Amino acid sequence: MKRTESAAATRRALVRAAAELLDEGGPGAVTLREVGARAGVSRGAPYGHFENKDHLLTQLAIDTWSSLADDVAQLRADLADAPPETRLERAILALIEVARRRPHRYALMFGTPAGTPAAAEAATRLENEFLTLVTDVVGEPDAFRYGALLMSSAHGIAGMELSGHLAKDQWQVSVEELVRTLVDAIRPG
Repeated sequence: MKRTESAAATRRALVRAAAELLDEGGPGAVTLREVGARAGVSRGAPYGHFENKDHLLTQLAIDTWSSLADDVAQLRADLADAPPETRLERAILALIEVARRRPHRYALMFGTPAGTPAAAEAATRLENEFLTLVTDVVGEPDAFRYGALLMSSAHGIAGMELSGHLAKDQWQVSVEELVRTLVDAIRPG
């Protein structure tokens, strides 16, 4: 294995270890020393790949944005023959599902400053996938306005569900029903 391949493999192992630690215990559980131990590399190895813990956590946010963008692109391809509203609902639910399955990674996605170039690029990729789905429902002139409404609503739904403030027995509605209501509300005519 070439030196560059070895360095790339080490970096992937470090990111994977950091993701595991984050999922298990939140940001406080992620230390560069513990990441190195979990990845099975020297204690100093993480410092050769990441400036500090914030740099590593930003990488996890970027990876989460990118993975979700991949999922939405795959969803678009898999459901190409489905009604545009169905594709849009599924994309919104995919975002909410990240919050459900990996709440700490979800928090990093929206906690990483938007001005961080690599994070902004990854977020923009997802936003573009999402806007394509919104455009299919409402048309191009209204896509940005409704896209922002849907994205911010999905974020609110995810946050309320995570905090326990969106209990179905209290509100008499499921997350899926809320998402369907949102998409129905923006549908023209």
